[in-house]
Amino acid sequence: MAPAWEQRKLGEVANVCSGRDYKHLAEGPIPVYGTGGYMTSVSKALSYDEDAIGIGRKGTIDKPYRLQAPFWTVDTLFYAIPEASSDINFLLCSFLNVDWKSKDESTGLPSLSKRAINETEVLVPDNGEQRRIGGFFDRLDSLITLHQRKYCGVASWMLGVALVRLGSESDGAFGEMKHVLR
Repeated sequence: MAPAWEQRKLGEVANVCSGRDYKHLAEGPIPVYGTGGYMTSVSKALSYDEDAIGIGRKGTIDKPYRLQAPFWTVDTLFYAIPEASSDINFLLCSFLNVDWKSKDESTGLPSLSKRAINETEVLVPDNGEQRRIGGFFDRLDSLITLHQRKYCGVASWMLGVALVRLGSESDGAFGEMKHVLR
């Protein structure tokens, strides 16, 4: 029989922290992230050795993503470090399945509070089951990324053939494309 899943608040399975301004820091090797992703690199980190989940505080509040340590986040991006009993890949799946827009606390620019994140309820299995589920989705995500890169490589090659061949044959690039697609 599978172990029971418990309903828990995100604040019980992760420590939600606030990002900070980075402009006082020197340039360096540590990536700085905002709600839209990578911004720049600085000399210090908010987390040196613990990966986390970034989630917007202002603006884009519904697109959580994984942050690999070391990193810095700006003040419009929260970062959630999983508790020892939580698997980050499983927790990321949980964050991705929350309707964050329904927790918007603003009248203008979308906005989340730390309280809204901490109070959000999710279903959580034991750590072993979390690792298995999280690992499965992590591998699936890697496989999807690999196939997207392969597809983009083929599409880029086909575009290159089209540009080179355009007008060089009686039926231009389309003759080459017909040959490639056979």
